[in-house]
Amino acid sequence: MGAVALFVLLTDGNLATPLYAVYRQHFGFSATELTLIFATYTIVLIPSLLLFGQLSDRVGRQPVLVGGLLAGAVGLALLATAKDTAWLFVARAVQGASLGAVVGTAAAALVELHPDGDHERAALATVLAQSGGSAAGPLLAGALAQWAPAPLHLPYIVGIAATLLTALLVAAIREPREPSGEWRLQRPSVPRAERRRFARASLTGASVWAVGSLYLSVIPSYAAKLLDTSDLALLGAISALMLAAACPVQVLGVRGLVSPRTAQPAGLVLLVAGLALLVLAFPAQSLPLVLAAALLGGLGLGLGYFGSQAEINQLAPPERRGEVTAAFITCLYTGVSITVITVGVVSDQLSLRTAVTGASIVIAAVALATTLWHVMDGRRTAVG
Repeated sequence: MGAVALFVLLTDGNLATPLYAVYRQHFGFSATELTLIFATYTIVLIPSLLLFGQLSDRVGRQPVLVGGLLAGAVGLALLATAKDTAWLFVARAVQGASLGAVVGTAAAALVELHPDGDHERAALATVLAQSGGSAAGPLLAGALAQWAPAPLHLPYIVGIAATLLTALLVAAIREPREPSGEWRLQRPSVPRAERRRFARASLTGASVWAVGSLYLSVIPSYAAKLLDTSDLALLGAISALMLAAACPVQVLGVRGLVSPRTAQPAGLVLLVAGLALLVLAFPAQSLPLVLAAALLGGLGLGLGYFGSQAEINQLAPPERRGEVTAAFITCLYTGVSITVITVGVVSDQLSLRTAVTGASIVIAAVALATTLWHVMDGRRTAVG
């Protein structure tokens, strides 16, 4: 049920993706405000993760999972009843706090609830819940908004029902462990000897998720202009394709068919190829190029995220895994926040096309430099 709770909350957190353009028409906010609304989710998630990361050790996994799901339902209710832009900011903050409280708890509960305590299967469930939930949100909301009534209400009503049902199911399962220990701030920290590997893996993770965040925030608006369409189902499907494409390659990685050392540079190269197609798609006004860009970007996200997370797991000493993981997630979401906010500001000052093109060039440059770093360190290790 930990994976289901994580899947549902990530679906909830991304239901608004294809609807941002509709909100802009209703409330009249700028591109900068749009990206700030999206970034509020990640900005609140980081301190929430650090604050509540070890709360479940003290009070138990089940209460934290149920509390996070109930908070997620409140966030959806705020979105469904939003009267102005301020409501959207508050709703996204509530959603960020709910996911921050649950993400670490769900991962821990998956290991504890597995009969053999299988870390690999638990990791696979966590990875699929994250990518699958992120893909399901825009796909579900886009379809309902396009083909069903009340586009700014029905997706959230469906989400609230699913979230409350999941909370009831989680409340019915047994507590996987006896609460113990202290509740303390889970501070970010990295052992000095591992900081080089940590920095390389973090750059990989931040690069791939920076692109993922663009698909969940401004790419639907970009695609709407590019294709001259207001089809919310299509715009949601483009975002969903990017995140869904990450799932199968992550399965290959977790099952040992792709090594973390190989996955990271391969993912970054695919990411750069996807960004190149995304930039070329605008002058060509080509839907096939947009879809190919989403597919390649998603494959790059899947490989890069799996590889970087696996390397973090390897380098983190068991007694400091929480601190190292907190530092890694902080790096990822900091990169996400900076990327989407910068794109919003540049879009208001110049144009959305210019903003996406500029962001793509910067991310591609970082990705290629990080790829070179991976290759050079790999050769050094092989020679050594």
